Amino acid sequence: MNALSILNKSDANEGFEDGYLEGYRFGGCQAVLERVVKLNLPGKSKYRVLYISQGFEAIDCGVIQALQDLTAQCIVGAPESALALAASARPDLVLVMNGLHVFPPGYEEQIRAIREMGIHTAIWFVDDPYFTDDTGRIALSYDVVFTHEVECVELYRRIGHKRVHYLPLAANPAMFRPVRTSPEYRYDICFIGNAFWNRVEIFDQLASYLQDKKVFIAGMHWDRMANYSKLSPSIQQDWIVPEKTVSYYNGSKIVINIHRPATTGSDNRNGMNIPGGSINPRTYEISSCGTLQITDIRSDLTLYYEPGYDIETFTDAAELREKIDYYLNHDQERLHIAWRSLWTTRQKHTFHERIVRLLAELNIP
Repeated sequence: MNALSILNKSDANEGFEDGYLEGYRFGGCQAVLERVVKLNLPGKSKYRVLYISQGFEAIDCGVIQALQDLTAQCIVGAPESALALAASARPDLVLVMNGLHVFPPGYEEQIRAIREMGIHTAIWFVDDPYFTDDTGRIALSYDVVFTHEVECVELYRRIGHKRVHYLPLAANPAMFRPVRTSPEYRYDICFIGNAFWNRVEIFDQLASYLQDKKVFIAGMHWDRMANYSKLSPSIQQDWIVPEKTVSYYNGSKIVINIHRPATTGSDNRNGMNIPGGSINPRTYEISSCGTLQITDIRSDLTLYYEPGYDIETFTDAAELREKIDYYLNHDQERLHIAWRSLWTTRQKHTFHERIVRLLAELNIP
């Protein structure tokens, strides 16, 4: 047998094993989903809601679907048309997602004008604490403030807001779900996100270890890495649409999650240096795909997941490398944690559950 035939046989065996594991993982995910107890939702509220989206597709779609299922009516609008829509539709509530980035100058005046019509307003900040130089001002324009960041609740109360609630993020199971993947999405290790400096530091330390593995990294500014050349074949310097993100999450044996740093600087507007204590949406989204996640630790992580049971954690690059190595060589343990994570997320951490909590706090006459 010549070298080419041996290579082809080896490739075929590797492809068979890869396909088998993918089928086994997906089958296990389906078995988990069959055991999820459907959320006991209350009847539709009487509220008619105008929802102003930010353009975070993964979040907006989940919130909109939950509002459609849980309220008398959900009208969806863009930031620039909020006042006109509120004047014509006269909803009970205008709910604004985040109020940053794509919102036009003078938007806070629109919100104040909406309040003068007797319409209640609420905002859900989901970028805290990274833009608190802005959100501290924006918050005062609304009747009710929700924030996904536990460390920011006291900030909004301290500046004089009386109705502030901690409301964590969640997964949109219609988008982030187990799917069968084709070979081009199958990797040992996946990370999708921009190259904030803490992420750069970790991947620089891991570059030599990762360069001979099947790795997929996507996001902007990864050329910040000192060891960029070692991983450049594995890096796609681009934004990945949610549909492809779902495929990469499903196809990868391990998905790494590293929260962005909260300190003020070139990437943040957080002059008070409020720490980040809450987990990001990626935590829920990866878990909702039925894939093993290894994440750095935020203070509220254990309120939602149990390290070693339905998620894995690391504190530094050395521990991350050790756990990657372990789970790449222990498929059953890796899959069992991934399946438990899927169950936890679908049972407890969907936008329907979060919107039930949000509506309960409004107390609109």
